Amino acid sequence: MKGLSQRLTGFAALFMAFFGATQAMARSEDAVGHWSTPSKHGVVEIALCGASVCGRLIESDSIRANPDAHDTKNSDVALRTRPLKGLMLLTGFHRGSNGWDGGTIYNPEDGGTYHATITLSGPDTLFLKGCVIWPLCKSQTWHRLP
Repeated sequence: MKGLSQRLTGFAALFMAFFGATQAMARSEDAVGHWSTPSKHGVVEIALCGASVCGRLIESDSIRANPDAHDTKNSDVALRTRPLKGLMLLTGFHRGSNGWDGGTIYNPEDGGTYHATITLSGPDTLFLKGCVIWPLCKSQTWHRLP
């Protein structure tokens, strides 16, 4: 009877470990929504794009001041006439163990595109890290909007 009890306890521990890992993966899906950025009071809408996530700028100080604001600081001169509103900022991510890896983040404030990771730090907090090359990185924490 003792052997059966130990096996059941082991099975329960294995089940809880698997269930916990599944729950952690499911929480990554919660990145979908509207997020407040710390710079320029931006709002980014993150959505599922196929098996990945992507994010568009939907509001910022620049857009509020001028709804027709353009991507004037883009390093590619041909793209400087793109409107800021609706501009795709987050692209190319794939699921990682803690969120999304391998994507890029575009920064309209300096016109640069950076290798990036997105990690869900809590139900209402995202941690983004963008790097020119590692270890030359900058991080931001974004907060979910209601």
